[in-house]
Amino acid sequence: MFKFAIPAVAALGLIAVAAQSRATDAAPEYASEAVAISPMGWHLSHEGRMAKLAYGVANSDQLALMMTCQPGQAQAVVYGDVQPASPRLIRASMTTAAIDPLSGGMADESRISLRDPALQALATRGKLRVEGDAGQFELTAGPEERRLVSEFFAYCGTETA
Repeated sequence: MFKFAIPAVAALGLIAVAAQSRATDAAPEYASEAVAISPMGWHLSHEGRMAKLAYGVANSDQLALMMTCQPGQAQAVVYGDVQPASPRLIRASMTTAAIDPLSGGMADESRISLRDPALQALATRGKLRVEGDAGQFELTAGPEERRLVSEFFAYCGTETA
C-alpha cells in the first residue's frame, strides 16, 4: 500500500509547487496591467447639438462628473458621483423632475448656472471643488484640459470663461 501512496503524495506535492510558481509568475503580468490603466482627466465631446464635458477615464463609462449643455443655454446639466460644491446647485429632487424610466425614481441630475463661481474657478484657475460620498475635494485641469473647458463654455453661449 505504501508503494502506491508515497509516489502519489510526491506527485501531488510537485503539482502544488508547480501551481504555486505559476501563480507567482503571473502576478507581474497583472501588476503591469494595473499600471497601464488610463488616468482620469477632463474630456470634451459632442453628441448632436449637445456638448459634454466629463471628468473620467477617456473613452470609457468611468466618469466621476459630466456636464452637458446646448448652445445658448445658461445652465449645465450635471450628472455623476460627484457634484460641484456650490450652494447654487439645483438638484433634481428640488424640482419637478421627470421620473427615471430605468430605476423608477428621480432622475439623478442637477443643474448649475455656467456663471456659477465654482464653474468659473474651473475655467479661470483649472480647479473645481466637488462633493460626493467621500466628502469634498478638488478636480484640477491642466493647460490642455483648461482649453477644453473654455471650449465647452464658449459653445454653451457664455460670454467669458
